[in-house]
Amino acid sequence: MKIRLAHSPDADDIFMYYAIALGWIDTGEYSFENRALDIETLNVEALRGTYDVSAVSFGVYPLIMDDYALLRTAVSFGEGYGPKLVKKRGKRLKRNFKVALSGKYTTNAMLFKIRYPEARVQYMNFLDIEKAVVDGEVDAGVLIHESILDYDESLETEAEIWDIWRDLAGDELPLPLGGMAIRRTIPLTRAIEIEDILIEGVRVANERKEELCRRLENDELVRISDELLQKYLRMYASEESVELSPIQIKALDRLFAIGYEEGAWSCPPSTGDMLIPREYMKYREM
Repeated sequence: MKIRLAHSPDADDIFMYYAIALGWIDTGEYSFENRALDIETLNVEALRGTYDVSAVSFGVYPLIMDDYALLRTAVSFGEGYGPKLVKKRGKRLKRNFKVALSGKYTTNAMLFKIRYPEARVQYMNFLDIEKAVVDGEVDAGVLIHESILDYDESLETEAEIWDIWRDLAGDELPLPLGGMAIRRTIPLTRAIEIEDILIEGVRVANERKEELCRRLENDELVRISDELLQKYLRMYASEESVELSPIQIKALDRLFAIGYEEGAWSCPPSTGDMLIPREYMKYREM
């Protein structure tokens, strides 16, 4: 059975999928056809129901929850870090400053717009945001993915999305950024099997991290290397990415509640109800 799986081209998504691509995981009767697309394209395609399994921003999930279930694996959370709002050094931002964001449906865009409701937003590919700020095309921009680790020396951080999240959440919860979702039209038994394969893929990737990183660098599949790659993966593709933890579920519930309170969606999903009911297999065999 062919599964169309889409993820972003940033290092953590590639890392969390590539153990499967290399054949390190027994996928049984399933074959995975993967596409690497920027995160906002993935969000839009999820709204259209394009892919069987897709990486998505948690900020879009309440809008697709009727069509997609959340997977427990390949999740990215910030722990004291996350996307950064940057500007030219010494620049003072007006209340209606022009800002570049990586997409309407991204989690960082949702949190940014709550804090800066008067900012004039311009959406663009995340790879173009740094240059847009340097060139003065916009007053500021929110950097995501690997860009937060190494950006032009003419720029400085105006605000951390982590700090915005902490103020809104009112608790020391990890910052939910993105994860994976699976189409509800896939039969439940198959969805459970696919989730198990993906969980194993992320687990093996972490177990063989050094070997996998060398492979990704040698094949020129990542935009950063050496110490920066290791640092980035420690942040967003670690043992914490293998399977959702109770504290991560609590953080997701808080994010969905904040979005509901701010009018981003009409109903706040309960994360536990959105996960694939794995207990079905046990009851099925009774």
